[in-house]
Amino acid sequence: MIKKFDKKDEESGSGSNPFQHLEKSAVLQEARIFNETPINPRRCLHILTKIIYLLNQGEHFGTMEATEAFFAMTRLFQSNDQTLRRMCYLTIKEMANISEDVIIVTSSLTKDMTGKEDVYRGPAIRALCRITDTTMLQAIERYMKQAIVDKVPSVSSSALVSSLHMVKMSYDVVKRWVNEAQEAASSDNIMVQYHALGLLYHLRKNDRLAVSKMLNKFTKSGLKSPFAYCMLIRIASKLLEETEAGHDSPLFDFIESCLRNKHEMVVYEAASAIVHMPNCTARELAPAVSVLQLFCSSPKAALRYAAVRTLNKVAMKHPSAVTACNLDLENLITDSNRSIATLAITTLLKTGSESSVDRLMKQISSFVSEISDEFKVRRRMCFNVYFLLNDMLLFFPSTILYTSGPSWTASSASSRRTQRARRRGWPTSVSSLRTVSTRCWPPRSFTCWARRARARPRHPSTSASSSTAWCWRARPSEPVRNGGVCVCEPLLARSCQ
Repeated sequence: MIKKFDKKDEESGSGSNPFQHLEKSAVLQEARIFNETPINPRRCLHILTKIIYLLNQGEHFGTMEATEAFFAMTRLFQSNDQTLRRMCYLTIKEMANISEDVIIVTSSLTKDMTGKEDVYRGPAIRALCRITDTTMLQAIERYMKQAIVDKVPSVSSSALVSSLHMVKMSYDVVKRWVNEAQEAASSDNIMVQYHALGLLYHLRKNDRLAVSKMLNKFTKSGLKSPFAYCMLIRIASKLLEETEAGHDSPLFDFIESCLRNKHEMVVYEAASAIVHMPNCTARELAPAVSVLQLFCSSPKAALRYAAVRTLNKVAMKHPSAVTACNLDLENLITDSNRSIATLAITTLLKTGSESSVDRLMKQISSFVSEISDEFKVRRRMCFNVYFLLNDMLLFFPSTILYTSGPSWTASSASSRRTQRARRRGWPTSVSSLRTVSTRCWPPRSFTCWARRARARPRHPSTSASSSTAWCWRARPSEPVRNGGVCVCEPLLARSCQ
């Protein structure tokens, strides 16, 4: 009977992981079962899983320990169990860098690579390329070329991805496989076409002219893979940035045409590329913003999140371009996904006007009370909401500060502090603050009293007729002289002048 794990147990780490108390010595002792005859596939599979788990957890295996376990594991190739064989491939890849004489399995992997079992061929190629060095690469070059153009998609993708990894090791040898990669790029399988395009780009990325020719070829002929289209958009965007070409370039026209693609991921990738282009005007952003606005009402949460996150970035530089999406963003405040709702709020705070702040503040107050403790851990997003909120409050204080007579109070808890300030002659309203001084004193590290309702004033003000006035935030020993530089926030700066 399989135990059903709870999410709380998974987070706490208690009872959710059956391998959490494993010891390396005990696992290596169990690995001796590999030498028994007949082979027990189920037990061997479980032990290989433990070894891979320890390796991925960072457990250090000595060279002798890893070599002994590796040599014992090679006997498992005698079994015809498919799951056990594929687990052996995975173990070879993990232990290739810590074991000695791993090339002894080259013949077995080559046999599986050229065999008739398609389920073995792809993993065997990946494992063989992992243990192959520069001196052995030419020996398997013929097999790799055949595998790249193989009719089985899994085999072709495995050969293309392995070739991409070997580019760093032996660029000159892999470069000779360009013709096979171009043939694979015309495949009907979307993953084979995507991997082939990736290999072609990495072989030509240092030659700008070759990259331009490749882009022209594929943009005219078209692709079937949406993943390949996304890669083409990124390559075109990078080339536009490097060449500093204008927005009249054919590459920009290609990216803009992808906004009308039938695949949603291609449409979003094109919109994201346009948004992140330098020196992009609001007119050029309009098609991308329109697409993102449609995604805001999508039933898919991933699309809504991607759209509002991108609009949030656009609002930093071009808030006027996002104003048309305010209604859709306000609808996202009540979204069940709190990440989407928070991004919608931060975006509206950047693009909102004074007339919409009152309505937005009421929605924010109910939203903050609904945030769970798990979401509050995400400090960065919460801090963005906090600082942006404070910036808006400085311009529209009437939306949050409650006016009681001539005094300002942020809550009922601060009324006693307001009365104490009156008795001591400290400013408690805008009218009294305006009589403090004509200029504010040089910058200090004190926070604004409008931001911190609980902060006590530093010094009582003097009358407006005094030749030496005191700033409300100044220390007693630092009077404000006429002609000083105003460094207060916008609200206080207007009040002090």
